Amino acid sequence: MTFTGTPRPPLRWHHAETELEDFAIVSYRVPAEALARLLPEGFAPLEVTAADGVPTALVSAVAFRDRDFHFRFFPPAAMNCGQINYRAYVTVEGRPGVWFFGTALDHPLVAVPKWLWGMPWDRTHVGITADWDSAPARWRLTADNARCEAVELDAPPARLDGFDGEHEWMPLLTHPTLGWYRRRDGRVGTYSIWHPPMRPRHLAAVSARFLLFEQLGLTTPESVPHSILAQRRLHFDIHTPPLPLASRR
Repeated sequence: MTFTGTPRPPLRWHHAETELEDFAIVSYRVPAEALARLLPEGFAPLEVTAADGVPTALVSAVAFRDRDFHFRFFPPAAMNCGQINYRAYVTVEGRPGVWFFGTALDHPLVAVPKWLWGMPWDRTHVGITADWDSAPARWRLTADNARCEAVELDAPPARLDGFDGEHEWMPLLTHPTLGWYRRRDGRVGTYSIWHPPMRPRHLAAVSARFLLFEQLGLTTPESVPHSILAQRRLHFDIHTPPLPLASRR
């Protein structure tokens, strides 16, 4: 069964669009109880049962290069920079989505989400390179507090640990459209996005380390990614502005 994505919400004048290049989702299995301690009241880890029979939660570092980001009422910005989103897969009031721990952006525009909307964004060096035409394809991330080097597998795996098939992992890992985060004023904020369904290529880590996840007590320096799903280019709609959770309801 091929995942066909979700309907595209109408674009409003205040929404934003961007092209994401050299896009990769680097996911880790983490203890559900450790993740639960980091979430606000009412939020719960979205658990899957791995091959060893142990229920587990999942977090991802989503890294890419932003190109031509723009609000719809402005022309595209001359923007080509690296970004990393750190997220966990959660549910709240029965709705699946992602909890954002933070974002690293290598551009002065980080001031807009950080100071205007109170989002946990910081300016950090983020370098991403990829060679999609080599055999195997290669992808590399170097940042102030993260690094990952990965190569494409000879063939897609028969299954991803914890999932019965693509119909399960595609919507969960690649297509969450709702997100929540802790605002600078302490309240929970929320926003939504849309993108076409990914057609990911499967990579394996040569080396990987994300210090934020280690500082949160979710991974260790020896942790190995559960999966790396990558794509050369992906369009995103961002339904700005983000709002406090009560307002979005």
